[in-house]
Amino acid sequence: MRMFDLRQKEVINECDCKRLGFVADLEFNIHTGCIEAIIVPGPCKFCGIFGKEEEYIIPYPCIKQIGPDIIIVAIREEAMKNGKAKCE
Repeated sequence: MRMFDLRQKEVINECDCKRLGFVADLEFNIHTGCIEAIIVPGPCKFCGIFGKEEEYIIPYPCIKQIGPDIIIVAIREEAMKNGKAKCE
């Protein structure tokens, strides 16, 4: 799967069924070449015109399933607000 294919998939948290957004970037381990996390831009501050508030850094083990249209993850809500998300 290519990065372009991942960017077209929407990320959904199975813990609270919230739509987090679309994949914006990936975090790789340069020594192994493996994906360590996906990065999803956070919610907008005000009407989508003043930039992004934060971004979700979702570790690869938190990804439960990658389907044809969506990526299902399991992360805790309070962990998402503090930067790097923690798996459920």
